[in-house]
Amino acid sequence: MVLWSKTSVESRWVRAEATLADRARSLVPCMIEPCDRPIMFELTHTAELAHWAGETADKAWLAFLGDVRRFVAKEAAPVAEMPSTAEPPTVKETLKPGQSGSAPSLAVLPFTNRSGLPEDEVFAEGMVEDVICALSQGVNVRVLGATTTANLSRAAIMDLPALGRQLGVRYLLEGNVRRAGTNLRVTTQLLEAETGAVMWTGKFDRALSQLAELQEELVSEIAASLDTQVYSLEIERALRKPADITAWEAVQRSLSAYRKWDATARVDAIEEARRAVVIAPDYAPAHAALAHALANAYLAKPDDPAEVQSIRAIAERALALAPDDAMVLSFVGLALSYVGYPEEGERHSLRAVRKAPGSGMLHFFHGGVCLRLERPEEALSHLKTAERLGPGWHLMWVVKDWQSVACRGLERWAEANAAIDECLRLLPSYGMGHVNKAVYCTQLGQDVEAREHIETARRLDWGAVQAERISLRIRPNSPGLEADNATIRALYAATESGA
Repeated sequence: MVLWSKTSVESRWVRAEATLADRARSLVPCMIEPCDRPIMFELTHTAELAHWAGETADKAWLAFLGDVRRFVAKEAAPVAEMPSTAEPPTVKETLKPGQSGSAPSLAVLPFTNRSGLPEDEVFAEGMVEDVICALSQGVNVRVLGATTTANLSRAAIMDLPALGRQLGVRYLLEGNVRRAGTNLRVTTQLLEAETGAVMWTGKFDRALSQLAELQEELVSEIAASLDTQVYSLEIERALRKPADITAWEAVQRSLSAYRKWDATARVDAIEEARRAVVIAPDYAPAHAALAHALANAYLAKPDDPAEVQSIRAIAERALALAPDDAMVLSFVGLALSYVGYPEEGERHSLRAVRKAPGSGMLHFFHGGVCLRLERPEEALSHLKTAERLGPGWHLMWVVKDWQSVACRGLERWAEANAAIDECLRLLPSYGMGHVNKAVYCTQLGQDVEAREHIETARRLDWGAVQAERISLRIRPNSPGLEADNATIRALYAATESGA
């Protein structure tokens, strides 16, 4: 049990213990004081007990006890083996078909002009329309059109719960525009409609002299930050629900498993995707997420043509149900590239990006497909876009990892090394990341550091065969693949023999 406070988050010993517990799947955290958790634990469900003064009837305390009881009961249960792709979709608990669900809905309220200048009034009105347009090009948020909120009265805006029910949205965005010296500042607040609670705030400044040139960039930054924040909140919401979840929420839980990448995470991702299929058998994103999760697990497994065909069948089922859904196209595209069909996968992932160009996730998936087609320059462009559109995204460690692989393909070793450093900062337990880092260190003449990273990979149970297999699946046509794998074999042999 980790008690997060301003003191504990600064303690490297507490962070280390929390990391070990998370790795062992035995972490039970709670907040005892308002503070910013370490970044790798931001998406971990954490009880909020900062207000608690010891009352045994406190609702938050009782909910926390319930979480602990369920956790202990789960840990006492037998560990499930890796599901076979040939099995029908099953999950541990008995579920009945239910709602498919959808991405959360949001309305943008009229922005307030705090400077009082007429030209800023026009800018404020235009910001609302531009932010709505930018958000509508993503997949994580359903945003209402500007006309639904343009003529709201002050009284309507003051009663947020009623307004949320009237508009049928979970979140509301309010903002204001004012001048701050030589800058124009846009301040935004994301509100939960039901409670009026402020879930996120953002400040964005641009120089007045450059505003005309930088307005599009400003809108993109606001929309990207907002999209990521809403998505993070929804993942947390989905993870907190012990039951009665929608298929959309189960898909998000499947994706959230990749906060790390090990055997346990891959099993969890598959299980949650299977849960989504059971909840809503005709929900295309559920089948697409299952194909993706199974293909992701296949990366680290021996070749099996039957398993590949099973994954293809699931992907084709998703496409048959929703051939034009951007998220389905993206999931399926990456899944097919993982199991040896990158050209076919590219057709789908490229269509997805064109349908939702404002989604960092879809650029990320398409960048991964481009890597498998040995087009590192194109891959890097999409991965940089994913980074820009997904600040703080829980899969940023993968974005940085793939950026490093793309830079490696371009023989830009210093850039590859810098990207993998950022990946390992975000996820120190990523075994393949330490292997990649070792390869880059060798190229840069840092042989001692290269061996240290291979030794770390060993401690994380990451072997040479596993590393070579994943390199082959991700970069099957790379001209530098055999040289890299030879380096990996030599480094593993040297650390094993102590030479």
